[in-house]
Amino acid sequence: MSTSFTDDHGGQRLHVIVTGGAGFIGSNVSAAFLRDGQRVTIFDSLVRPGSERNLEWLQSLATPGSLRFVRGDIRDADAVRAVVADRDVEIVFHFAAQTAVTYSLAQPREDLQVNLCGTHNVLEAVRASKAPIPPMLFFTSTNKVYGALERRLTVESATRFRFSNADVDARGIDESEPLDFHSPYGCSKGAADQYVHDYARLYGLRTVVFRMSCIYGPRQFGNEDQGWVAHFMRAIVENQPLTIYGNGKQVRDLLYIDDLVRAFKLAALRIEKTAGSVYNIGGGPTNTVSIWQELRPRLECLAGRPLHARLSDWRPGDQPIYVSDTSRAQRDFGWVPRIGIDEGLESLWAWAGVLAGRARTNGHIPGLRGSGTDVLQPRVTQADPVT
Repeated sequence: MSTSFTDDHGGQRLHVIVTGGAGFIGSNVSAAFLRDGQRVTIFDSLVRPGSERNLEWLQSLATPGSLRFVRGDIRDADAVRAVVADRDVEIVFHFAAQTAVTYSLAQPREDLQVNLCGTHNVLEAVRASKAPIPPMLFFTSTNKVYGALERRLTVESATRFRFSNADVDARGIDESEPLDFHSPYGCSKGAADQYVHDYARLYGLRTVVFRMSCIYGPRQFGNEDQGWVAHFMRAIVENQPLTIYGNGKQVRDLLYIDDLVRAFKLAALRIEKTAGSVYNIGGGPTNTVSIWQELRPRLECLAGRPLHARLSDWRPGDQPIYVSDTSRAQRDFGWVPRIGIDEGLESLWAWAGVLAGRARTNGHIPGLRGSGTDVLQPRVTQADPVT
């Protein structure tokens, strides 16, 4: 397998479209391709807090002519089509989305329009592409498409939930798990997930779906509904109260952003194998933690003090445990997570300190990994500048 997109394209630069490119995942993916020397077009409405800062950061990384920004709404089909229309577009990463379950409950129609209709706009734009071969399309789905996993029995120990089935507990949830959408958010993302998957079957598009677990890392402006690890850290650094829903023993597998970026690149390099596929992408069984009972001691070590949180009622559809079985990704494109929880948490803690106005030293963020690590052309990169 080639180790470079540039090698595969006769030394020519790729043109990559990233919807939601100023968000957490989008900015890290955009940065990785900019560092590779590729051309990136970002399509973003900049409505999410922090997106302007991420865009400024990307502009500071870009060389002349390598980055284009288009401000637009994913619900605007004409605008989406215009962005994807260039004949040289090779990859489209579709990250623009409404990401909060609570917001979807309050505004279900808007959630539907952004997540489902917006995704359909991207699919149709790719299908109508004037490129010799329609671009690859990568879509970020969610483990929420599996619902509350009610058919999976669990047992409760002192610090965490476990799956009763020892096999499932050891491997995690694979892609054969029945879909069971809960909440308007689950429905809109799940329906979009299926549209993306089906367009590969119906129209021969090279689409890939990543059903993602908990992604964390720098450039994440977390809140209570999305990006919960970053939200916890920011609350701790800023001495804000924390609320834990449920008993804090719910288990999730955490995936550091650099590992996710590497997964996208490897899956794109193996598109002849990955096209039309769905992958569960997360930290897997080796990177699990219960959201408070086991995470709290790690956070206390970082903070250097005891931490406390208020417990509240479980939220509808919350999974007592979710762990990704990533063996299909390993088999199809040779990907496994490399960055462990403790290393990743240290990096995110440094980022949380920067957001709180601490830990800044001449633009350097102590302990921070370079986000968007380059898997194709490894290099040492400077820490993200603070804008």
